[in-house]
Amino acid sequence: MRRKRISKRDRQLMFGNRSYFAGAVMVAGAIMLLGRAVKLQVFDKAFLNDQADARHIRAVELSAHRGTITDRNGEVLAVSTPVDSVWVDPGIVVKDPEHILVLARLLGMDHSALRAKLSRSVEKNHLYLKRHMSPSDAARIAREKIPGVHLQREYHRYYPVAEVSGHLIGFADIDDKGQEGLELGFNHRLTGLPGKKR
Repeated sequence: MRRKRISKRDRQLMFGNRSYFAGAVMVAGAIMLLGRAVKLQVFDKAFLNDQADARHIRAVELSAHRGTITDRNGEVLAVSTPVDSVWVDPGIVVKDPEHILVLARLLGMDHSALRAKLSRSVEKNHLYLKRHMSPSDAARIAREKIPGVHLQREYHRYYPVAEVSGHLIGFADIDDKGQEGLELGFNHRLTGLPGKKR
């Protein structure tokens, strides 16, 4: 059986048609990509920016300390100093018994008591373990990098001359709220306003 020969003119016509088809596909693809880019950059810009911010930008609360009380000569009668409190996400910490052992040792707690406390609170996502630790003790916990264990900066109230002026100055509770004396009477002026940073 003899193969039919394609003439030169027909070959040029086929090649031309293929070129037009390939060019049309490339132009259509370029238009689609351009349309998609315009949609993302113009019409969906606000939504996409919000989504990016939600994943990458956090507002971190900056705790404010309580104001200092001084006498008429500038001697400090009450002052707040920075301390750290340890809180955990019990659901994350209970997954690894080794971490509970290390954490109990660092906090000076009984291992089995800590495990029981975490197991009772496993459905919570925030549980204080120790409030108002010294920064050096808190730094030892931070160095361990235990998953689910966090430090929160707080302030502890000290009264250098409490024996002499305690009845007048009063005191503030663990959450830095005035309870008696000047601490309570001027609570609105002594309380710091927490800030935020992005």
